[in-house]
Amino acid sequence: MSASPATTYVSCTVEDGIARVVLDRPDKLNALTLDTLEDLIRVARWLRHDRSLRAVILSGAGDSFCAGLDFGTVLKKPGRVARALVPSPFRGTNTFQEACWAWRRLPVPVIAAVHGHCYGGGLQIALAADFRFTTPDARWSVLEGKWGLIPDMSGVRSISELVGLDVAKRLAMTAEIVSGKEALDLGLVTGVDADPVAAAESLVAEIKAKSPDAVAAAKRLFDGAQTSSARHTFARERIEQVVLLATRNTRIARESAFAKIAPTFGPRSR
Repeated sequence: MSASPATTYVSCTVEDGIARVVLDRPDKLNALTLDTLEDLIRVARWLRHDRSLRAVILSGAGDSFCAGLDFGTVLKKPGRVARALVPSPFRGTNTFQEACWAWRRLPVPVIAAVHGHCYGGGLQIALAADFRFTTPDARWSVLEGKWGLIPDMSGVRSISELVGLDVAKRLAMTAEIVSGKEALDLGLVTGVDADPVAAAESLVAEIKAKSPDAVAAAKRLFDGAQTSSARHTFARERIEQVVLLATRNTRIARESAFAKIAPTFGPRSR
């Protein structure tokens, strides 16, 4: 695989099939700039081409995961903001949305490890992950409501998928701040742990013991089922299963299960 792309405020290292992506602007609590958003998109698209990749752990450097959008910096370049708001004719997302949704497009599980602040755009990035672990005292908020705005970085979709409609509306309308424990109670997060990175690593270890092709298919199916009819979902199940039956990794999984040995999988097939 080629060297990781040049970035300003996001770092990425890949080792043993695990990508560690870090929001890296700690002096500003990893507040988002347009450079950060473009970095996130660039890194996600680069990782997509690595068929040996098994998972991504997304975290923040310093004292916080992400304090949201850095309005002071972003609004200094109104022309660039205007361009960033224009959606791609091919993907249907603008720069703000794609910085989150690009992680949903990855064919591997993405796990957010959250501590400190998780506000606004930072919350929407975390919700774009497949799983989220948080410290109990982390602070979560759909903070856009404080500024007279709405969560427009794919957040309406992500929040609605995770919590009840009334809770989603309440969070967006009030901009209330909830703790990591409260976020778990609401359904925003997967688990609470004093060391969310360690919790993410533990889940990754379990996932790595399974076929990467089956994991990718499961992500595609469950994400697609959120907006598809039952008929379409059933058809996709059938197609994915037939494709899986023909893959080398499915054969490895089957033979290892019968032999009661740990499987050694190859790269995913697509």
